[in-house]
Amino acid sequence: MTFSIAARCAETGQLGIAISSSSIAVGARCPWLLAGVGAVSSQNITLPALGPQALAQLEQQVSPDQALQQVLDRDGFGAYRQIIAIDAQGRSAYASGSQTLGIHHARSGEQCVAAGNMLAGTAVVDAVVEAFENASGHLAERLLHAMLAGLAAGGEAGPVHSAALKVVGELPWPIVDLRVDWAEHDPLGELQSLWQAYRPQLQDYIDRALNPAVAPGYGVPGDAR
Repeated sequence: MTFSIAARCAETGQLGIAISSSSIAVGARCPWLLAGVGAVSSQNITLPALGPQALAQLEQQVSPDQALQQVLDRDGFGAYRQIIAIDAQGRSAYASGSQTLGIHHARSGEQCVAAGNMLAGTAVVDAVVEAFENASGHLAERLLHAMLAGLAAGGEAGPVHSAALKVVGELPWPIVDLRVDWAEHDPLGELQSLWQAYRPQLQDYIDRALNPAVAPGYGVPGDAR
């Protein structure tokens, strides 16, 4: 009921996750990122705590493979979890427990790792990885392109209803954090529209945060600039 990709931009060092699910508000539970450290998606029968726990391990320079093994051993229900991780060096890892739902698959690629469960077929994850590897542009665009390729390859076995896109860079907060918590149809399409609307404003919001005195105005009543 979920497929996702975690990736790193080799040029900027940015880290990001794109994810879609049949469940409501997948972005509230599954994607976890820490600037300069890594990105983790905890899915299937989700335990949100695995994301921060794995990031804490990555922050201590533990390899992604070891980080996932440690948090799953501590959880005690690893058979029910599916989790992917990538660190700031581009190293990646994945785990799919024996109780992962339906058709499932996970795969690492160049600067990326993807996984899914309750899929139409294993080719979905392969399409996600290969599309990301062959895409160009901003990391957020590459992530969305990869997810749309997975959807075109069959996506989930049933309808999806939520999607999310998160990217971190050098700043301690996400520079992209967009969510579609519920859509009857095509949450990934709605997420893509959100990104297209947000991208021209992305740098403005960073500038406003870092130096309000010279930041561009909002263009609303009462705004002096």
